[in-house]
Amino acid sequence: MNVPKNALSLVKQMYKQVLPKVHEELNKWRKLADAIPNPELRKQALASIHLKTFHCEGGAIFSLLALENRDEAIRFIVAFQTISDYLDNLCDRSTSLDANDFRMLHEAIFHALNPENKPVNYYKYRKEQDDGGYLRQLVETCQSVIRNLPNRSKIKTFIHELASYYCDLQVHKHVKKEERVPRLIHWFQQHEEKLPNMSWFEFCACAGSTIGIFCLVSYAMQKSCREELFSQVMKSYFPWVQGLHILLDYFIDQQEDREEGDLNFCFYYDNDDELKKRLIFFIHQAKKSVQQLPDAAFHHMVQAGMLGIYLTDKKVSEQKKVSDISKHLLKHGGRWATFFYYNSLFYRKIKKLTAIF
Repeated sequence: MNVPKNALSLVKQMYKQVLPKVHEELNKWRKLADAIPNPELRKQALASIHLKTFHCEGGAIFSLLALENRDEAIRFIVAFQTISDYLDNLCDRSTSLDANDFRMLHEAIFHALNPENKPVNYYKYRKEQDDGGYLRQLVETCQSVIRNLPNRSKIKTFIHELASYYCDLQVHKHVKKEERVPRLIHWFQQHEEKLPNMSWFEFCACAGSTIGIFCLVSYAMQKSCREELFSQVMKSYFPWVQGLHILLDYFIDQQEDREEGDLNFCFYYDNDDELKKRLIFFIHQAKKSVQQLPDAAFHHMVQAGMLGIYLTDKKVSEQKKVSDISKHLLKHGGRWATFFYYNSLFYRKIKKLTAIF
C-alpha cells in the first residue's frame, strides 16, 4: 500500500477503506455515549459525535500515511478527535466557567498521548461526574495505539508541544467572556518570539487544530521513517497548515458565533478585505511549508481537501460575505481545491439522500 499521489486515488481510498472504518469506530463510541448515566454528559457526548462527525472523517485522511497500519491509525484518530470534540462541548456549552475545571478535563488529552499516565477523575471540578467510564475508555484506546508505535520516542516531544498549545487554548477561550481576550493575548506574548509574524488571534487558530498530531502519529506507524521527517512535519504543520484549518472553521461559523455570542477569531480582523488577504496568505504559506515533505503531493491534497470540505458547508451559502470570499479562496487553492470542492458537494448530497432513506 502506498501513500496516494493523485486526487482520484486519494478519493478512492477514502471512500472504500477509510470512511467505512471511521463510521464503524464512531458507532462504537456512540453506543457507549448513549449509555452514559449523567444526562448532561450524555447529551454533550452524543451531540459531539452527531454534529462533528466530519472532524473524524476529515482527520482520518492522515491514516493513509500509516500504510498497512491504517486501521490502527483510524482507531487512534477517531478516539482522540472524539475526546477533543466532547471536551470542547463540555467547555463551550458548559455549566462551568472555571479554568481549573477546563484544565482538569483536558488532562485527558495529555493522558491519551502518554500511556504511562493512569486515567484520573477528569470531572473533579464540575458537578457532573458519572460518565460510566466513557472518557476513560477513549483515553485508554488512544494509549493502546501510542504504546505500540515503532517511532513513539521520536514524536513524543512534538505531539506533547502540539497538545500543550491545544489545551492552553481551550482553557483560555472558555473562561468568563471578559477574561478571554486578555488571557489569550498574554498567552500569545509568551510564545511570540519564536513565531513568524502573525496576530494573537491567528496564533490561537494555529493552536486549535489536532491534525499535526494525526499526521505525526500516522507517520510514526511506519517502521522505516527517518528521524528528521518528524521535525519536518512539525515545522510544516505548525503554524501554517493548522492555522489554515482552524481559520477556515471559524470563517464559516461567523454568523452562528455572532448569534450565540461565541468567540470567533475572524472577528478580530479590521475588515473583510483583511480577512480575505490573510486567509489567502495562509493558503500560500501552507502550500509552501509542506513542499519539502517526502509525500508533498499528499499534503497538498490534504490542504485542497480542507478547502473543499469547508467551502461546501451550507453555512457558506447562508452568508453573502463569506460566500463572496470563498470564491477567491477556492481560486487560490488551485485545481485540486476545485476538484475536492465538487467532490465534497457530491458527498454531502449522497449523505443527505442516505439520511432521508
